Amino acid sequence: MQLRKSNNRGGFTLIEILIVIAILGLLASIVLVGLGGARAKARDARRIADLRGVQNALEVYYSARGQYPPPGAWEAFLTGAAPGAPDLGIKKIPKDPINNPAGGYIYQYGTNGPDYTHYTLWAKLEQDNPALKDDIDNPNPFGIGFDCSDDNFYYCVGL
Repeated sequence: MQLRKSNNRGGFTLIEILIVIAILGLLASIVLVGLGGARAKARDARRIADLRGVQNALEVYYSARGQYPPPGAWEAFLTGAAPGAPDLGIKKIPKDPINNPAGGYIYQYGTNGPDYTHYTLWAKLEQDNPALKDDIDNPNPFGIGFDCSDDNFYYCVGL
């Protein structure tokens, strides 16, 4: 009986490995593209929740002071960092998930002066959202040249 030597090596060729890597890359890119909309929707939900939280803080501030904070230093007044500001137990105001002022992705605040009895908070959403139908739609709150209408994806809350 004669033994044969086999030259078959147990392993993958370079071409087989490259094909597997290409397929995995294609699948990963499809999944990431599909998740892009879900991430934008999650950021928009966070923006809406953040504005509602800040709105609650503004109402507590109003209860303590009888007026809303001035627009230039509203964050300092709500966190107690401004002189004479009441302690509301707020350490910091949330920031937009993207936080890009050039792109409009920041939280903004406006109020009527000098009595500060009304305010508007707004944030730019990335997608059309049903919450836009329930927000305020003042075309120019307090004459600041800003449009809160639904068609531009700005979510606005206020009093």
